[in-house]
Amino acid sequence: MTDRLYLYDTTLRDGQQTQGVQFSSAEKAEIAGMLDQLGVDYIEGGWPGANPTDSDFFASAPTTRATMTAFGMTKRAGRSAENDDVLAAVMDAGTPAVCLVGKTHPFHVREALGITLDENLQNISASVAHLVASGREALFDAEHFFDGYADDPDYALSCLRAALTSGARWIVLCDTNGGTLPAKVGRIVQEVIAAGIPGDRLGIHCHDDTGNAVACTLAAVEAGVRQIQGTLNGLGERCGNASLTTLIPTLLLKEPYRSILRTGVSGEGLGALTRISRRLDEILNRAPLRAAPYVGASAFAHKAGLHASAILKNPATYEHVEPAVVGNARIIPMSNQAGQSNLRARLAEAGIIVERDDPALARILDLVKSREDDGYAYDGAQASFELLALTELGRMKKFFEIDRYRVTVERRKNALGRRITVSEAVVVVRIGDERMLSVSESMDEEGQDRGPVNALSRALAKDLGPYQSHIEDMQLVDFRVRITAGGTDAVTRVIIDSADGQGNRWSTVGVSHNIVDASFEALVDAIRWKLIRDGVTPA
Repeated sequence: MTDRLYLYDTTLRDGQQTQGVQFSSAEKAEIAGMLDQLGVDYIEGGWPGANPTDSDFFASAPTTRATMTAFGMTKRAGRSAENDDVLAAVMDAGTPAVCLVGKTHPFHVREALGITLDENLQNISASVAHLVASGREALFDAEHFFDGYADDPDYALSCLRAALTSGARWIVLCDTNGGTLPAKVGRIVQEVIAAGIPGDRLGIHCHDDTGNAVACTLAAVEAGVRQIQGTLNGLGERCGNASLTTLIPTLLLKEPYRSILRTGVSGEGLGALTRISRRLDEILNRAPLRAAPYVGASAFAHKAGLHASAILKNPATYEHVEPAVVGNARIIPMSNQAGQSNLRARLAEAGIIVERDDPALARILDLVKSREDDGYAYDGAQASFELLALTELGRMKKFFEIDRYRVTVERRKNALGRRITVSEAVVVVRIGDERMLSVSESMDEEGQDRGPVNALSRALAKDLGPYQSHIEDMQLVDFRVRITAGGTDAVTRVIIDSADGQGNRWSTVGVSHNIVDASFEALVDAIRWKLIRDGVTPA
């Protein structure tokens, strides 16, 4: 027998409280669709009436298999649940479920709300009863529960009972400040269940202020809760919430959870996890965390030669799960620590077959180590490594040559007399016997200059003749610069992440004393790799 574990996502509400994050209504709708595909049971869409974006989202919320949920707070003291306009705005969203947050810590009741403990209990009871009477599934978020329980366990439990006896389907224990450690979470959950609150009515909501949100959530599950709350990629206020992109595969793939629990996430949903995680970062215009468990670009990267050698014989030697199960991929990066095991594995993954005794293998290794001494870094720029290997093997396709390029940066006054900066790039490309000249500025739609690298990228991709149709879906998604040596002889390393409409993402590297020149090298590599991976025949 297995217990049903319910997954409650609050990316669109608690995740939106991340510093620097603000979703549009359209972005919220797209994320809701992604969450539905993943297989969560509840999608908390936001707080209706708290801001225009959340109100707009609920006014045209997408139809989902998951239960769409509105968030709000219990009624205020001195008015009835029926006459509280803040609660009414939440009810008016028309969602089948409503989650209300209420105080369970006496300190917060007295200091934050300025009411008596009994008044707070009445607010909880009346609010939940109002939801139930209107036919809604009621959830009660017990705010600051673990801190409140430590201060006054009897009162904290009385708040839970007030919600439960009034008809709440779920009582969610919240570690709002994120300071409770896993062992304490597990012990308190056990005591709550022993006090008469059934585990199949309990949820857990953890914040990551000690880096233990996932561990605390798992401790609560082991203690008996049967709903977990979290966000994609661990978004959330301060240090974030428990990450569902870590929790979901752990619960589905690891013991004892996979043997005793079942969720609404299918194998297909789990296989989409990496793509969904990275799409969220694209929406937020953030670089994905490479070291993120399961979904990070480095989650299955094997850099050491000893590891790569073993991986070739049996991936289980250094991998706790199969990467494809979560939609990720194994990477054998190249670096100055690499041996021929890494090299052969990396070439094979790229579809480059080389005989074991090919002398080019030793030359490629020597070249990688020599170039990394010059400042290159191929463990984070796999596409540039593949181009280097193909060149040394004599298999590099010749698509185009760069005759020359020029970049100018000018500061001037616009028609309104304001000082503006304008970057302009000229690139001359030779394709066969034909020379093609492209010019581009880096001004965006709002008239802002995006810099010389942006101008170069636009000019280079503006007209590549017979190859143009193959690069039109390319976009530059991340740009990283590092100075590898200081002083007047400083060397600049630029790594560029590119993506295309087929869901491919690749990294290229350029090195020079000149940051623009290093950037241009990485940009050219990005286009050449794209043409090779698409199987384009040179003109």
